[in-house]
Amino acid sequence: MIEILSWILRIARYYEYAIVIYVLMSWLPGAQQSKLGQWIGRIVLPYLNLFRVIPPIGGMIDISPIIAILVLNFAVSGLSHLILLLF
Repeated sequence: MIEILSWILRIARYYEYAIVIYVLMSWLPGAQQSKLGQWIGRIVLPYLNLFRVIPPIGGMIDISPIIAILVLNFAVSGLSHLILLLF
């Protein structure tokens, strides 16, 4: 069971890295339209779109990726505590 938890934590960490990379790509012109940007977008955008209901601060700063990463970390933490409690 610890191996499953280890895999879940690893996948969640890689997903968090993908979110950060996608956000950083938005600062570079045309980076999100590249093959790599489109591939990461297909993985990350469905999750990020859940948090797009939060309006940008000042009309420009989108905090939804920060909220998405926090929710992902809370979910993984809760799941790991639950798994460790059960076993």
